[in-house]
Amino acid sequence: MQTVAIVIHLMIVATLIATVLLQKSEGGGLGVGGGAGFMSSRGTANLLTRTTAVLAFGFFLTSLFLSWYASYDRKPSSIIGATPATQSQPAGAAAPVAPPTSGGILDSLKKADEQQQNQPAPSGPQAPRSQ
Repeated sequence: MQTVAIVIHLMIVATLIATVLLQKSEGGGLGVGGGAGFMSSRGTANLLTRTTAVLAFGFFLTSLFLSWYASYDRKPSSIIGATPATQSQPAGAAAPVAPPTSGGILDSLKKADEQQQNQPAPSGPQAPRSQ
């Protein structure tokens, strides 16, 4: 469904670009305005103006549809209270360090490093365990 909508959207975009480029420049913005050319009658100008309006409307509709379709199946998520930190740690992770009772942060980091060095290293790759 999304692919069909994108293809229709791109066809509208290409046609809109071509229609805008075919219109006669009235202000001479790029220095190529005026003169009798391919599209010089008033009736053709009105046709191109209406075609541009219809294509612009189609462009906005397909843009809105694509943005709605992209968010249609999205479920809201929250970063607050998702899972506790103890459940997201791997099985071989060290236990959380208790706050220091005496000394500073460097002493507590040294104790945590010593606790990690005392644990035996795993023998090889291990599969995650379900809790």
